[in-house]
Amino acid sequence: MASIERVMRLRSELEARLLWLSLGATVVIAGLGILFGLLARSPAILFDGFFSLVDVAVTWLTLVVARLVAGQGDRRFQYGFWHLEPMVIALKASVLIVLVAYAFLSAVNSILKGGYEPAFGTALIYAVAVALISYGMWWWMGRQAERIDSGLIRLDVKAWLMSALITTALLVAFGAALAMKGTEAEGFIRYVDPVVLAIIALFILPLPFREAREAFGEILMISPSDMDAHVRSVMTDFVARHGFPEYRSYLSKAGRARFIEISVLVPPDLSLPVGEIDALRAEIGDAIGGAGPDRWLTIVFTADPVHL
Repeated sequence: MASIERVMRLRSELEARLLWLSLGATVVIAGLGILFGLLARSPAILFDGFFSLVDVAVTWLTLVVARLVAGQGDRRFQYGFWHLEPMVIALKASVLIVLVAYAFLSAVNSILKGGYEPAFGTALIYAVAVALISYGMWWWMGRQAERIDSGLIRLDVKAWLMSALITTALLVAFGAALAMKGTEAEGFIRYVDPVVLAIIALFILPLPFREAREAFGEILMISPSDMDAHVRSVMTDFVARHGFPEYRSYLSKAGRARFIEISVLVPPDLSLPVGEIDALRAEIGDAIGGAGPDRWLTIVFTADPVHL
């Protein structure tokens, strides 16, 4: 038990260091976005800055959650604080849906009004700098997420990839706008910024919707289909091999934590010593896999069908 707690504590400390580093880089990008957005008079860059600002708030909240998850709970939260992970994801996704929808409607409104022409030279400097930072953080954080198998870090990796793709689109658009100056296409320059903002918004919108669906599914304790199928497969084979009449399984997922409850019906006249029952439990646990502090597995053997 002490070794499990130590592993959880070490992983939480590493998560916290990585997230603080990510937070610092995101603050820099958010500041650059708002500053250069105002200097270049570009709503697309301002949107990028405010998008990063949302990430700052959510990353800070994620740090708080990481610290809580590392704990062992208390008398009020006896299962710990695993349920806070999907709540953070749901909050972030909901805020991003509103922000992206507003950006899209604002871009469409600007297009209908005839567009505008920001200072593309200043905008291009911003896009190059932020793209380099974003791709660098995405690559590096992705490697760290694989090392420690952290859902919180993986969420942050997705945010960096999204930020990198947004900035890449801005970089291409601003470069194209500068190339159009002095050509027959110069009249379309006024539409570059709002059009790219609208395209970015449409590209991003499905991502927070997917995150929100998964997060709210965990909050509502909807059993993941792949996890349910795996447990059912294990238990169907188990009861067939040992000759038990029936079983029931119940499971849910909250962030990285998996809660699995299994009740196995045994014949009323069957008498098993405690050691053999423990061996059967261990057999089920090994077959299910994923043993560790994130798996809560309860297995009950009963002769009363009512308790299934």
